[in-house]
Amino acid sequence: MTTASPIVLVHGAWGGAWIWRRVLAPLRAVGHEVHAVTLTGDGERAHLRHPGIGLRAHIDDVLGLVAAEELSDIVLVGHSYGGLVITGVADALLAQGPGRLRQLVYVDAMVPLPGEFWASQHSAEVQASRTALALANDNALPPPDGASFDLTEADAAWLNRRHVPHPFGPYREPLPYDADRLATVPRAFIDCNDPPYPTIAPMRRRVRELPGWHVLEIATGHFPMVSRPQELVQHLLALAAR
Repeated sequence: MTTASPIVLVHGAWGGAWIWRRVLAPLRAVGHEVHAVTLTGDGERAHLRHPGIGLRAHIDDVLGLVAAEELSDIVLVGHSYGGLVITGVADALLAQGPGRLRQLVYVDAMVPLPGEFWASQHSAEVQASRTALALANDNALPPPDGASFDLTEADAAWLNRRHVPHPFGPYREPLPYDADRLATVPRAFIDCNDPPYPTIAPMRRRVRELPGWHVLEIATGHFPMVSRPQELVQHLLALAAR
């Protein structure tokens, strides 16, 4: 019977559980129970997308998995937009009592302050542009071209085939949470900065300025689970063992 902490993986915008495919077997091979969540409206759950989906629905997706699988001592991992989701999940789990979380890991992800939301770091012009884009696409944000990331041609094509429009509701939904409560859990940020994804630049600065953060780096682009899965696995295993 394994004593390794369970690992819960939360994808970013436009993705799904499939994005973690290359890290699942190596993590499980050393004894971790690993769950990759697909958020409502994304991945194989794209058929469930509707205009009412917000950040709280995605937080509830993860909380539902944790409850159904009866998980505790969790290593909770979020990529990109998934950083918002795992922050809300962590706050809810910690409110239930101690022992639920072992480690929070933000993989090139959003690291919100209490009350912030996805659009908080965007200019008014960017917010207006994204709002117009979403309104023209059934209240969803179309995915970017995979070729814009640091990926092989084959991997960029893989993303383009599988990425789906992401529900727009979370874009302006604030995330209130208890920062003091969250500070009781070890938090790590995996900075994928070669080349750096511009959207994450404020988060890179934030985790280096705020106390309590353990910052690691991978010399790759925004999708390390695709471009550098072995290095990402090594970091996750080391963090899970802390």
